[in-house]
Amino acid sequence: MKSYRIAAIGGDGIGPEVIAAGLEALEACARRDGGFRFEVKEFDWGSDHYKRHGVLMPAGGVDELRGFDAIYFGAVGAPDVPDHVTLWGLRLAICQGLDQYANVRPTRILPGITGPLRNVSAKELDWIIVRENSEGEYAGQGGRSHKGLPEEVATEVSIFTRAGVARIMRFAFALASSRPRKLLTVVTKSNAQRHGMVLWDEIAAEVATEFPDVTTDKMLVDAMTMRMVLKPETLDTIVATNLHADILSDLAAALAGSLGIAPTANLNPEGKYPSMFEPIHGSAFDIVGEGIANPIGTFWTGVMMLDHLGEPRAAERLMRAIERVTADASHHTPDLGGKATTRQVTDAVIAALEGDNA
Repeated sequence: MKSYRIAAIGGDGIGPEVIAAGLEALEACARRDGGFRFEVKEFDWGSDHYKRHGVLMPAGGVDELRGFDAIYFGAVGAPDVPDHVTLWGLRLAICQGLDQYANVRPTRILPGITGPLRNVSAKELDWIIVRENSEGEYAGQGGRSHKGLPEEVATEVSIFTRAGVARIMRFAFALASSRPRKLLTVVTKSNAQRHGMVLWDEIAAEVATEFPDVTTDKMLVDAMTMRMVLKPETLDTIVATNLHADILSDLAAALAGSLGIAPTANLNPEGKYPSMFEPIHGSAFDIVGEGIANPIGTFWTGVMMLDHLGEPRAAERLMRAIERVTADASHHTPDLGGKATTRQVTDAVIAALEGDNA
């Protein structure tokens, strides 16, 4: 029997609640399949750890994670800790330290969920956003000088390397090629950012010649927001920079019905280091402890993890269970307009898994 070592980092806010639910669902998948099992180690890293020790994770934390097959991550961020401290101290430290350069965010309207766009079906809104996850606007380059003085200066330098752009473009083109529509939209802002984003465009055009089966188009990021709202059926696979995809993927999740249902995979595609899987909804401190956090995004994230680990049958089974549960409005949590609890949704998904005979 195959055994997968999973590092579970609940993090902050509702993160521990949804990761606990996700681990239950993954264990149910393992029981149902019978061909694999999970060895889970939980880490208490996050804002509480920071308040106790002055760091969000201990020195050597990233090195410790290298020994796992995957990382299951909840959320990071707390009202009383600056956001740049929490983000750079945990999530980005892991993503960059383990070279998880491809952030993949699927978006579609699940059964039983109505998005805010009028008369848009699941077939018309079925996207995958690929986010460059290692450099760009979040490279961490820059600094501040003359703090507190009238001439204080802060710089934030975007980094675009040929190697970094080429590898995310090849990943995005290959993903688009694997999908039925074979359509890739390259998001840019090269009209105003005339150096890094022009390089981005040039490399996209070069890589396109390697994938003649993929149809490509290019959109300025501001126009892209309008296209996502007004013409969702014209999109399929999307590739964008670290900042642009971060923003567009939240819009995509909202258009699909709720941030609570949206998954993410932070991939090291070559498998040299473990990849990290997380829902995108954030720490949501306003509902912590109420038992109403939507675990669907965490379950869907589990689907992506199972698929990445080489368990496609289990991944398909979990996705079917999710769709059966969302199709029933009595299992909708408050973010979807319902009254269901995290516990009720989790129980329903596990029951659907156990009853799946496919």
